[in-house]
Amino acid sequence: MSDGTEIVGYDVPAVEAWISQNTEGLEPPFQWIRLEGGHSNLTYALTDLKGNRAVVRRPPMGELLPKAHDMGREFAIISGLGATDVPVPTAYGYCESPEVTGAHFYVMSLVAGQALFELEDAVEYLSRDARARVGLSFIDVLAALHSVDPDDVGLGNLGKKEDYVGRQIRTWYRSWLASAEGAAYDDPDLHELHDFLDARRPEQGPARVVHGDYGLHNCLINQSGELTAVLDWEISTLGDPMADFAYALNTWAEPEDELVNKENSPTLAEGFVGRDQLVDRYASHTGCDLTHLPYYVSFNHFKSACIIHGVYARYMQGQKSTEGVDLDYYRSRIGMCITLSKQAADELD
Repeated sequence: MSDGTEIVGYDVPAVEAWISQNTEGLEPPFQWIRLEGGHSNLTYALTDLKGNRAVVRRPPMGELLPKAHDMGREFAIISGLGATDVPVPTAYGYCESPEVTGAHFYVMSLVAGQALFELEDAVEYLSRDARARVGLSFIDVLAALHSVDPDDVGLGNLGKKEDYVGRQIRTWYRSWLASAEGAAYDDPDLHELHDFLDARRPEQGPARVVHGDYGLHNCLINQSGELTAVLDWEISTLGDPMADFAYALNTWAEPEDELVNKENSPTLAEGFVGRDQLVDRYASHTGCDLTHLPYYVSFNHFKSACIIHGVYARYMQGQKSTEGVDLDYYRSRIGMCITLSKQAADELD
């Protein structure tokens, strides 16, 4: 049964039978309620007649890129991290056969908490004192993740361990070059940043699991301001933890920032700690040398510019509908990312 809406992407009797046979503590039939977010993956909360709750998650409908929406990868990560200090949902079961419902899917525990997407979310959900605790918990969890040796938790083969930043620079610079004509937009500063970042790349330390999109939008938070779970691990891999940390800092907007695409960030609400406190907290927990932190901040802004540039090109070429889309706004976001990347790079000189 459901909340009255169509259950998309699932053969409900077949999935419920699989869950009954392959997990413990869940007894169909379930109430199905669609959960929004999660990179378009089809995610539902399940509640059985005894009130036991879980989440089922599968890729979106339609043809997918070969490595996109890898549910097995997500399941492996939350399984591996389950015994660590990183809060993740409990992994209940993974179905790798598409014969059950047309795609692979997995089942995990439903964790209490709320993700923060906009300023209003923080104001309505959290007290001022709780907001002050969010940043500390946010960084404590990231430090815990970066303290885990992936080989110790069965994740040593999650990806290549060497030259994470170098591979990312090459990938996203190729994207920029491929999109420049279609976007009708190029910028010599982007090319200078590429050369600078490529030449000044710090030596990478031990590889760690990097989330790849660690921000409050991918974390569940209770009303005391503590993280209860980190979600959406599908683009996670092994790499340089400093790049992951700098990405998290770049998501953390402050009121005095020049803001493009962060004008309504939850961290702008009164009470949130600033980035300097996050940096100090991370350093105290990990003992990392933060000498090269500006480099990683610059790298992440460079990467964001290339990603947004590729999306902008698809709009400009008519590959995506522009209805309701402010193309000038997209263009300004690209320019702002380049500017912020240059500013961070200048701190190294």
